[in-house]
Parts: sequence; C-alpha cells; structure tokens
Amino acid sequence: MTNIPPPAEELRILDHELRQLDTRRAQLLARRSWLLGVLRSAETPAPAWGSAQTPAIWSAPAPRPRRPEATAPSVQNVLLVLGGVLLTVAAIAFTLVSWGHLGIAGRAAVLGAVTFAALAAAVPLLKRGLRSTAESVAGLGLVLTVLDAYALHEAALPDVDGTGYAAASTALLAVLWAAYGRSLGALRLPLPAAMATAQLPLLLWVVAAGAGHHTITSALLVTAAFDTVVALSVSVRSVRVVASVGAYGTGAWGVLAAGWLSWEATGPGAAARAAALLALAAAIALGAAWRAPAAQAAPGLSLTGGLITVAAAGGVLRSVLPDAWTVPGHLVCGVALLAVRGTRLPESVRHGLRWSSASVQALAVAWALPLVTVVLVGPVGWAERVWSGAPSDARDAVTVSTPWPSNMETAPLVPAAVAAVLFLALRGGPHRSLALSGALGLAWAAVLVLPATLELPYAAGLLTLGVTTAAALTAAAYSRRADLTGDGAERPTGPPARPRLSPITLTTLGLALLTSLHLVALSLAAETATLAVLGSLTALFAAVAAWQKHEIRAVSAAASLAYATALACATGASLGWQPHHIALLVLLVPATAALLAARLKDATPTLSVEITGAVAALVAIGLAVMEPPVLALVLALCGVIAAGTAVRPDRRQVGYAAAALFVLATWVRLASWEVGSPEAYTLPVTVPVLVVGFVRRRRDQRTSSWTAYGPGLSVTLLPSLLAAWGDLDWPRPLLLGTAALLVTLVGARQRLQALLVLGGGTLALVALHELAPYIAQAMGAVPRWVPPALAGLLLLALGATYEQRLRDARRVREVLGRMR
Repeated sequence: MTNIPPPAEELRILDHELRQLDTRRAQLLARRSWLLGVLRSAETPAPAWGSAQTPAIWSAPAPRPRRPEATAPSVQNVLLVLGGVLLTVAAIAFTLVSWGHLGIAGRAAVLGAVTFAALAAAVPLLKRGLRSTAESVAGLGLVLTVLDAYALHEAALPDVDGTGYAAASTALLAVLWAAYGRSLGALRLPLPAAMATAQLPLLLWVVAAGAGHHTITSALLVTAAFDTVVALSVSVRSVRVVASVGAYGTGAWGVLAAGWLSWEATGPGAAARAAALLALAAAIALGAAWRAPAAQAAPGLSLTGGLITVAAAGGVLRSVLPDAWTVPGHLVCGVALLAVRGTRLPESVRHGLRWSSASVQALAVAWALPLVTVVLVGPVGWAERVWSGAPSDARDAVTVSTPWPSNMETAPLVPAAVAAVLFLALRGGPHRSLALSGALGLAWAAVLVLPATLELPYAAGLLTLGVTTAAALTAAAYSRRADLTGDGAERPTGPPARPRLSPITLTTLGLALLTSLHLVALSLAAETATLAVLGSLTALFAAVAAWQKHEIRAVSAAASLAYATALACATGASLGWQPHHIALLVLLVPATAALLAARLKDATPTLSVEITGAVAALVAIGLAVMEPPVLALVLALCGVIAAGTAVRPDRRQVGYAAAALFVLATWVRLASWEVGSPEAYTLPVTVPVLVVGFVRRRRDQRTSSWTAYGPGLSVTLLPSLLAAWGDLDWPRPLLLGTAALLVTLVGARQRLQALLVLGGGTLALVALHELAPYIAQAMGAVPRWVPPALAGLLLLALGATYEQRLRDARRVREVLGRMR
C-alpha cells in the first residue's frame, strides 16, 4: 500500500523536512558558539584577590527533538488497510447475517448503492492526490461487487445453477474490474484482481456443463494459453506477475491431467485425444519460449515443451505398439527433436530442445540398464556350479542366478540408437573424445545383451563375446597408435613427454577387460568352453602386448599372464590332478614372467609383468599349502625364479626375497621330515649369511661386525640357547658352549665386537645353565645367613677398590669400542 505521493503532497513533505533541518542547524550553531566561549574563558588568566569576578554563565544544552518511530506513509498505509478490512468484514456480515428484516432484496439494494459509492469515491480521491486512500476504497468496492453478485443470485436468480452462475459472474466481474482499472489508470489493484478472477470462468463453466476429463483438461490448458498471451503482451508488471503465476499453475495442472489421460488410454482414439491436449501444452510452452527468447525461463520452457511433445507422440505410439516397444518409440520421438539443429528458431529454444532430447535418451538408457546388469552379474552364479553342463542358450547362461526382466526384447536397440546419435551429433565438436567414448560404451552394452535377448545358442554367445573382446582390444591399440601419430598438427619442441592414454583408449581397453571377464564367467558352465576361452584370451592379450609398445602393453601383458594362470589351474583340474600338483604347473607363469621382464625395455610393462608373476607364484603356494613336501619344492622353485630376477642390476633387492624363499623351503622340508631340533632350521640360514657377511667385509672394510655377522650368529645362537636351557641332556650344552667358545676366540683374535659379545654372552649363559643344579644344591646346604653375609663382603670389597674397578671398567669399554 506504500505509494509515491502526488507532487503537491511530496512538496509539502519536503518543506517540512527542510524546516526540521534548519531548526536542528540553529541548535547546533548555538551550542558551537557556547563551546567557543568556554574555551576562550579557560585561556584567560585568573584575576587577582579582591578583584571583581564575573561568574560564567552555563546555558543548558538544547533539547534534542524526539524522533518519530514510524514514517507518515507507513502510518497512513496501516490505517487505510485496517479501515478497508473492517469495512469489508462489515459488508460481509451485513450481507449474510445482519439486517435480516430487510430481506435479501433490500440488502442487495443497499449493497449496490454502497458499492457504487465506493467505486465512484475513488475518482475524486485521485483528483485530490489521495492515491492510497483511493486504492483502499477501490479495493472495498471490488469486494462489494462480489457480494453484490452473491446477493443478486439469492434475490433474483435462486433457481440458476450455482456453478454456472459463478462462471458467468466471475467472467463479468473480471471484465468490469478490467474496465474499471483501465478507466482509472492510477489504481494498481483492479487490473491484477481482474486477471486473477479470469482464471475461474472457463473452468467453472465446463464443470457446470458436466464435461469429461478431456474437456476439463482443455479448459485448463486454454486458460494457461490465455495467461501466457497476457504475460507476454501486457506492459503492467503486476498483471504480468499474476498472469505468469496463473500460466504456470494451470499449465502444470493441465499437463499432469493430460499425461494421466495418455497413460490410461486404451486405444488409438483416446491416445490421440490425450496427445492433442499434450500438443497444446507443448505449443504453449514453445510459443512462450519463442516469443521471449531472451528471458531466463526460455530454455526451461523449451525443454518442457520438448518433453511434452515426446510424451504426446510416444503416447500415440504406445497405444498401437506392443509394450516392449514403448521406450524405443519414445526414444525415436526424442531423437527427432534434434532436427531443430538447422532451423531458424532462437538459440535458447534450440538449446532447450536439445536438452529435452538428451533427457529422453538418458531416461531410455536408464530403462535398459537393469538388463545390462542382469547380463553382467548373472554369470557369476556359475562359480558355484563349475562345469555342471552347458546351458541350452545364451539367456539360460546369464540367468543362472538372476531372473530375466519382462518386456525387454527391444532393449538392445536403445543403447545402440543412443550410441549412433552420440557419434553423429558430437563427432566434430569440442567434446569429440568424450562423445565417442560414450558411444563406444553404449554400443558395447547393446552387443553384450544381444545374444541373451535373441536367445542365441550358448556357443554363439561365447563367440560373440570373444569377437567383441578382440574388437575392443584392436580399437584400443589402433586409437593409441593414432594418438601417437597425430593429425599433422605442429608438435612442441623439446624432449618428448610420455604420452597419456586418451579417453577413447581407456574406454576401449576397459571394455575389453570387462568383456573378457564376463566371457570367462560364462565359460565356467562347460569344461571345454573354459579351456578354449582361457586359451584364446591368453593368446589374444599376448598378441596385443607384442604388437603394442606403450601403456596398453602393460595391461595386455598382465591380463595375458593372469589368464595363463587360470588356464594352468583349469588344465590341471581337467586332467584330474591334485591342487599341489597343479601348483607345479602354475609355476610356469612366474617363470615366464621373469623371462619376459628381463627382455622388456619399458619400465611400466616390466613392473606389471613382474607383479602378475608374483601373484601367480602366490597362487601356486596357496595350492600347495596342504602338502608340505610339495610346498617346499614350490617355495624352492620360487626362490630360484627370484634369484634369477635378482641377477639383473635393477632388481638386486629381489635377492632378499630369494633368500627368504630358500629358507622357508628348507624349513618346510624339515618340518615335513618331523625334525624338531632348532639347529637344523638355523644352521642352513647361518652359514650363507655368515659367508655373505664375510664377503661384504672383504669388499668394504668400514662395514661393522654387527652388520656382517650379527644376524647370522643371532639366528643360531639364540634359538640353541633357548633350547639348551630346557634340555636336560648334556650334548647340546656341550656343543653350544664349544661353538660359543670358538666364536669368542675368533672375536678376540680379530677384534670383532659382535663375535666377542654374542659368543661370550652365550658361553656365560651356558656355563650358568650347567652350574645351576650345583648352585641350587649348595644353596640348600648353606645356612640362610650366609648369602647376605657374602653380599655384604662383596659390597665392602667393591667399595674399597671402587676407583680401581672404575678404571678397569673404563678400560674394558675402550677396548670394546676399538673393536669393529
């Protein structure tokens, strides 16, 4: 209700504000002059005693005017709105419940007079510049016209149908309010009120006529079209807002109703009538987008219009086609929207239609995804039924653990069609690689589900997947070579950077691997199929690895070795071998990997081959773990392979793994012979470790004795010492003491700290172990006061020779420190 006042009223307000500013300025100037006087009097010297002194006059500060908490226009609007509301309530109460002795006719006459007076009063108010008051009075008059219509029906037309009378009265009121608003252009309320009332007549009229669902939906859409025309043609902002809200509301209601009618249509005729309604809605949306292409809502309107168009055409096709063709039919309609690409439509409209086509295609692909998931995941169930027998056809092969979806006979057409659209529409744009990658993925999905959809024979399905794998690998290799050769563009100078895989190469390579895994899962149904598939995949990936010279080579070589491992396991199982015998056959894979890695020049393929060979070796160890003699042999052979790899200068660290494998093989063999002596396990480790330490010290004199000999001696001395402490016989302590004595003598001779400490410590502990029974026996015969007495004497002796003992201890420490 806040309005801009007329010029005269605004001038009066400005004059009032200026007078307040002048008053405030005068107060501030008076205060300023008083402050200056105070400052001057403070600077003047004080007078002598007895002289006359003029007292300072302190004037009180000027009172600050109280600031109003609400502006005058705000107070005015509140009063006007409150008055209009109270008058409206009073009029309603008067018409419905009060003044009953007048009758409905008398009340109608009084209301008519009051209505005319209220509507007419707005004219002089506007002439006097009281616009807000005129708005309030006009609003009261508009409400009174509604009450007049009600009173007229009750007084003169009681037998007329209420719904039909409401339709006529709302139409008449909308016209009268619009005319009233146009005649008094300064009022803002009548025109949007007339627009809001105009939403009801047509809908009320068709309801009063008892029309069906199609007619009611048509009324909604016609009302939305009227609102759209008004929103696009009228310059009054409030009317445009009301018309836009009405267009969106009635249009959405009409589209939902038409879509429900199209879905419930049981024949071509009903579907065609629903399609006509949807076409009308689409025309409204597209017309609005075309008429206002620069508006922010234009792309959204054209997107909505395109989707409604597809729903209309697809609904007709659904009524004449089988259920399996519903989604493909809608997809064809969605693809047809791309024909606007070369038309003269505004760019925003074409952009929205392209997005609507993309949305339809995405929904169609989403409809086909469950079938792709069933085909991919279903063959996993053969892992529990390996070699149980070949199924009758490809559909039985993929539905071993999951059911086949219904009405999916046309599913392969959907990804194939979308793939073709991607290839043709975006092959020359900036997103060419991504579009081609998406097209390849969709085409692969179509080929993947095709054998099961057509119920091809089991062998034909396997052959189709094998050809798909080979084609994907070939595409990956070809695309990689194309990336390397380039298209003739100028290359940057400098050292060549390591090329990256393009999206197309990554997509085709990933599809090849996924298809090969799916093929292996399907082949588990029959023994012959498993062996044939694994052998073919091993050869195929090996051929690509030999042909390609870059990153694809690493993946292909690793996949070939992995499938070779699976082939070795399947071959052994086919021959009826035990798992530990199959392990020996699997060892051929890590041996081959070691030989290939030695010949490869690129680091990436070499690493992938070595990792795959190591995994195959772990598989062999796992197969032989239940048979210790064979496990020892497998570990030894793995150690030989690792030792052969460690011969290469860049793989010296593998030698540690080879030594560990040899040690494990020895221990497993000893355990299988039921050898319980720890020396049998430790001496085979100690001897080579000591030899390696000796050779290292010969080559590098700075190597510490702990580094060279500490690990080897600890491996034997510590376990033997633990065993000797629990051994009641004498041979082990005697042999261990003799060995410890020799180690100690060698350490003293060569001045090696590790030998001297480990050997001497072991010798002392062995001697203590041998003397322990006698010490215990002597302690039992000695009185209890003897040990404390001996301890006291020892402390006294230590205290008497403390300095000498410190000197001796320091000398021993220096001697040990000079050793290496």
